[in-house]
Amino acid sequence: MEKITLQTHDKYIKALMDISRAITSDLYLEDILKLIVMVTAKVTGVEICSLWLIDEGVTPKKITLKATQALDPYYLKDRSLNMDEGVVGYVTTHKRPLIIKNVLNEPRFKEKEMAKKLGLVSMVGVPLQVQDEKVIGVLNCFTAEPHEFSETEVNLITTVANQAATAIINTELMVKTKVIQEELETRKLVERAKEILMRRRKMNGNDAFRWIQKKSMDSRKSLRLVAEAILLSEEFE
Repeated sequence: MEKITLQTHDKYIKALMDISRAITSDLYLEDILKLIVMVTAKVTGVEICSLWLIDEGVTPKKITLKATQALDPYYLKDRSLNMDEGVVGYVTTHKRPLIIKNVLNEPRFKEKEMAKKLGLVSMVGVPLQVQDEKVIGVLNCFTAEPHEFSETEVNLITTVANQAATAIINTELMVKTKVIQEELETRKLVERAKEILMRRRKMNGNDAFRWIQKKSMDSRKSLRLVAEAILLSEEFE
């Protein structure tokens, strides 16, 4: 872990710029998460950087490891914790950073065997927060040597984490928006295809839709592709 100098500060600024660019790029969320941990590890000089996200799709909610730049398969295994469990659970529920000088002496740190195997000593965990202060996950940074994380270091890592949270939220919104747009476009195409079938085959609306559904199932093609085929055939008649 390098001392905070003007040069190091410039690296953090560049890291934030890299993550900002990711927000407006066509990268998938998985790629953005990998970029965040790689950039953070590089500019801070930590041994391992990991990013955990809250899984809202399960009950009760869990917090799951989503990205790390670590290559060791022991660290890469699927891992998830309850919302009140471990260091990530503490950071998530308390909405503030947690600094640990030696993870082997910290009761809240649950993975001491992993820490021994990988030679991890000190760590800081910071919440991934968006503007309304909602926590969506945790960014952890581990060092291989005992390290006292300064207030400046924690503030800089927190800034990176908050920028990362914005990137993640924006990406998820873009994905949702794209899915909604595609659903609306599919509905419009199916409605137009139904009108063609109703006219050609003297069907009512329900029968026309069921005909499209059956063709979709029989051909193993989406409703959209079937509807587009019907519209295309209409053009050549």
